[in-house]
Amino acid sequence: MKQLNQEHISALLALINSGPYFELLDMKVRELGTGYSKVEVDLQRKHFNPFGAIHGGVYSSIIDTAAYWSVYCELDENIGFTSIDLSVSNLSMIREGKIIVEGKSIKIGRSLCLAEAKAIDTDGKLLAHGTSKLMILNGKQSIKHAIEAMGYRTLPPKFID
Repeated sequence: MKQLNQEHISALLALINSGPYFELLDMKVRELGTGYSKVEVDLQRKHFNPFGAIHGGVYSSIIDTAAYWSVYCELDENIGFTSIDLSVSNLSMIREGKIIVEGKSIKIGRSLCLAEAKAIDTDGKLLAHGTSKLMILNGKQSIKHAIEAMGYRTLPPKFID
């Protein structure tokens, strides 16, 4: 297995976390590794539904994000991919605090990937769970495209030889 370049991961985290939607929700991808990702959100009023608790769409967004990025480190450099199916179970409400979501890659195939993510609070209470099917897109929606869209010049190589 190829060795991940930690300089690439650090630069990628900066790129990801400066994305407009990530800034809108104030979600941060904190960690990326082989088959793993960690996303965090400090709840604010903007995350709530009219009843004063987290909106289900926030769970869906952070679970989709954690599942998506859990696959990234297992794919070759500049392979693009996208979510094609997301299933989220909202298991508990939360009104304040931090949500921590851990994504885990389950299976990487030639054209499809399967991943899951679990959202917990700081006490470890399970808040939501989801699974995501992702489709590999050769030549589309790769990190190269994200670099261009975000106005970055380049990132260090993904893998160390």
